[in-house]
Amino acid sequence: MGDSARSWDLVEGDAITAELTAVRKLGGGASYEAWLAFDEVTYSAVVVKLLRPDQIEDESSRRGMRREVTALAAVNHPVVVRGLRHDLDGPRPHIVLEHIDGPRLSTLIRRHGRLQEQQYLPLAIDVAASLHYLHHIGWTHLDIKPSNIIMGSPARLIDLSVARPEEQARSLRHLIGTDAYMSPEQCDPGTVAPTYASDVWGLGASLFQAVAGHRAFDDPQPRADGLSERFPQVSAEPRDLPGDVPDDVDAVIRSMLQHAPEKRPAPSEIVDALAPVLERQPKGSLSGFKLR
Repeated sequence: MGDSARSWDLVEGDAITAELTAVRKLGGGASYEAWLAFDEVTYSAVVVKLLRPDQIEDESSRRGMRREVTALAAVNHPVVVRGLRHDLDGPRPHIVLEHIDGPRLSTLIRRHGRLQEQQYLPLAIDVAASLHYLHHIGWTHLDIKPSNIIMGSPARLIDLSVARPEEQARSLRHLIGTDAYMSPEQCDPGTVAPTYASDVWGLGASLFQAVAGHRAFDDPQPRADGLSERFPQVSAEPRDLPGDVPDDVDAVIRSMLQHAPEKRPAPSEIVDALAPVLERQPKGSLSGFKLR
């Protein structure tokens, strides 16, 4: 199938809808494009997730978009991206999301390597607070990773495209998430069911990368035959963190990356463990961080 069937081929200034004007393409996934747009309704910049042309008649893709709309309606937390409105039945099915200004955690790590304690500690506390809330209302995110975390004050968690109630997550029998950041139970959902503890693992893997500048485990091997060969996190132990990482931070991250979900801390316990470490840090470093 040609590229024209996969993309709307929009350029700056094109009308996405009567109210939305394309500014620039942000990226996308298998079933959607993400655009920065100007919105005549809110009179501000927004993000538009737009179903790809060749996916409009695909029931699986439409079901995924409906699931995201449901998640956005259910979740209301300062750290989680907000949905503004949606149109799933028009000629260009789409979701309008708030535009969050700031770099993704993945971008910072790629450009600058390891983060400083004054940067990764607030991030970890903010995202852990959002996971506490999600667990409280009975939802799971299932795709916690550096590219879904935007640095700021507070940090922001984005992309609810695979989020679902925990009851539904427990019944999953197929892979959901991003290979390198999936918990062991997400890698093998027929054995132990994914739960909120899977999101704790994803935050642990993301925080490890922020602290160390590299992933906790070897890269997944999608074509490998065995489960442990395809997903090293299923059986391997995480790499050692750098020696200058505070002992209590090291302990928290390792507890989050436990293979058994029941051995991982609750999100509130992560906040309680890291908040005193943050209080010992100099003030103002996060707000002064600049991208080169």
